[in-house]
Amino acid sequence: MGRPRNDTAVSHSAIMDAVSGLLEEKPARDLTMDAVARRAGVGKPTLYKWWPSKAALIMAMFHERFNAIPEVPGATTAEEALRTRVKHLAIQCNGLFGKVVADLIAEGQGNPSILEELYESHIRPRRASAVAAIERGITSGEFVAETDAELLLDAIVAPLYLRLLLRHPAVTERYGNQLIDTALLGVRNPKWKGGRRRRDVV
Repeated sequence: MGRPRNDTAVSHSAIMDAVSGLLEEKPARDLTMDAVARRAGVGKPTLYKWWPSKAALIMAMFHERFNAIPEVPGATTAEEALRTRVKHLAIQCNGLFGKVVADLIAEGQGNPSILEELYESHIRPRRASAVAAIERGITSGEFVAETDAELLLDAIVAPLYLRLLLRHPAVTERYGNQLIDTALLGVRNPKWKGGRRRRDVV
C-alpha cells in the first residue's frame, strides 16, 4: 500500500519511525498494530486504512528505509563493483536492516507471500544489478567466458545470508572480501589487462 495522502491527519513519518523503533526492541513476530498506533500517536483504524496487515506495514517501512540500491561508478571493474555491493551489504547486516531481513525471512516461513514480496521488491533488483556487473566482466574479458554469473553471485552472497540468519559469526566486510577472493579464484582471466584490481580488506 502507498503512504497516507493526508499528512495533516496522520504522520506517515511518525508511523514509520514507530515501526522501526519497535523492531529495534523486539522481533517482528512480537510487533503489534496496537503498539505501533500507540507509539505513533494514531488510531489503529488509521493503520489498517493504509496497511491491511502487520506484515504489509513492516514491508512498507522496509521499502522506505532500506530500498536504495548502492551506486557503483561505471568506470569500476566488475570485481570492484562486487566488493562495493558486498561492503554495503555487510554494513547493513549489522544494523536494523539485518534484523528486519532475518525477521521477515522467519515470518515468511508461515506466510510465503512475505518471502515473495521481499524477493521481488528488494532482492531481485539488487541481484539483477550484481549479475549485470558480473556479465560485464565476462564481456570485457575480466572473467573467463565460462563464468556462470548467477552461480558466482550465489557463492558470494549465500554465506552472508547464512551468517545473518544464524547471527553468528558476525557479517563483516573482511569476511565478504574473503568470499569474493575465494569465489573469483576460478573465474579470473589471467590474460585480462583492462583495469586494476583493488582489494579492500579491513
